[in-house]
Amino acid sequence: MNKLRLSVLDQSPIRRGSNAVEALQESVKLAQLADRLGYTRYWLSEHHNTRSLAGASPEILIARLAAATKHIRLGSGGVMLPNHSTLKVAENFRLLEALYPGRIDLGIGRAPGGDRLTAHILNPSNNFEPREFVQQVIDLEAYLTETGEPGTVHDKVKAIPHIDTMPGLWMLTSSGESGLLAARHGWALSFAHFIYPVGGPQAVKAYRERFVPSLFMKEPQANVGIFVFCADTQEKADELQAMMDYRLLSYEKGQFEVYPTYEEVRDYEYTDQELQRVLANRARVVSGTPEQVKARLLKLASEYGVEEIVVSTMADKAEDRFRSYELLAEMFSLESR
Repeated sequence: MNKLRLSVLDQSPIRRGSNAVEALQESVKLAQLADRLGYTRYWLSEHHNTRSLAGASPEILIARLAAATKHIRLGSGGVMLPNHSTLKVAENFRLLEALYPGRIDLGIGRAPGGDRLTAHILNPSNNFEPREFVQQVIDLEAYLTETGEPGTVHDKVKAIPHIDTMPGLWMLTSSGESGLLAARHGWALSFAHFIYPVGGPQAVKAYRERFVPSLFMKEPQANVGIFVFCADTQEKADELQAMMDYRLLSYEKGQFEVYPTYEEVRDYEYTDQELQRVLANRARVVSGTPEQVKARLLKLASEYGVEEIVVSTMADKAEDRFRSYELLAEMFSLESR
């Protein structure tokens, strides 16, 4: 394996006592830090109908962060394509690529990024049919590559602005099904281990084996995303893990507006059933001191056969979150800029 590359997935979390304005300003600062530390990409997620996350429109935040940074690639991790007009997504990211050539990634997913009612309000024509998502992928690629057949809608309708480059195209998956779609269309693949930590290596292997070169990608490219907490001490790492245990369990109960502090979760007594879920969810997280985290991430990269890991870190305090990314950059000898 070559030197492991690290990237960032930012969900713009809103802490208790804070607000969306502060969360988005933190995203600006974190992107600037990641840029200086030598991270490869900075991806932003799309979520709706929640007060705990501020990232409803990654394309808008990408423009803000690209203007505030110099080297790092900015992208969506991802745009939930069924929520949107395919043409509008193509034009949004063509415009971003025109503004910041060679620095934009378009990662797409099939999940709604929230509940189904909200997804329907976002796009009333969305009936959650898998074949419609496949058609959207075909349409999106045609708009971005301008390869429409004569007489088709892709020939008659062009995504503007016309430019000579295009954003990097990534398919997001947590089950592997979209990985086969990525292989068939010659897109890059990102497996969300932080969502579903089962079957990922097999999904990436199948993607590589079935990859068909495209106009914009000749070889398969894949990475894996995971929650990471890196701390100077074991005690701090354990605190961050305890808060994440409680938060992930709350999400599974449909409680998305949960903002636990360590003091609140420290003495919480889990039922046997809850404890089983806590232990299962720990497979979605890497937590520990720098040496421990490095060993586990290298093992994860080896299992997946990838040379890039996308790190998502949420913490009760901004300084703990920033410090985690600093320690990772130091431990993996990223080249600061």
